Amino acid sequence: MTSGVHNGLIAEIYGSRALAEHCTFCEILKNEKTASYVYEDKGTIAILDIRPINEGHTLVVPKKHYENLYEIPDEEVAYLFKIVKKVASTVKKATNADGISIFQNNGRAAGQVIFHVHVHIIPRYEGQRSHRLRYDASREKLDEVARKIRNQLTLST
Repeated sequence: MTSGVHNGLIAEIYGSRALAEHCTFCEILKNEKTASYVYEDKGTIAILDIRPINEGHTLVVPKKHYENLYEIPDEEVAYLFKIVKKVASTVKKATNADGISIFQNNGRAAGQVIFHVHVHIIPRYEGQRSHRLRYDASREKLDEVARKIRNQLTLST
C-alpha cells in the first residue's frame, strides 16, 4: 500500500502546508522513500516505525506538514487523535498486547527526531520494562506486521 498521491495534487490540496523538503515523512508521502503502511485516509497515514521499540510500533502522521503540535490547528489535532485511537485499538488486537503506550514529542529536547508532527503507538506487555532499546527491523518483517495490522483493521470495521 502506498500513498499514491501525486506531488502536484498534494501542493494543490495543501497549499502552503505542502510537503517539506528533507522531511522523512514528506518523502514517504511523495513516494521517494518506502514505508510499511498500516492505514491511510485523506488526512493521515499510519506506518510502522523502522526502528521499533516493539513489533507493531506504529506512527500516525498527518499528511499536511507541521513541525510540531504547537503548529497544527485544533481541528486537525482532534482528527489526528481520532485516527490514533482507531489505529491503537487495532494494533493492540493485532499484536495481542497487554497495553499500548501513546506519545508525541515536540522539539529536540523532548526527543523529536523527525520534525513533522507524529504520534507513536507502541504495544506493551506485562513484565516488560517501559524503556526498551529500539532495534532495526527488516522491510520484509515490517511489511509482514503491517499486513497483520491491516487485516485486523479490516475485521474491526
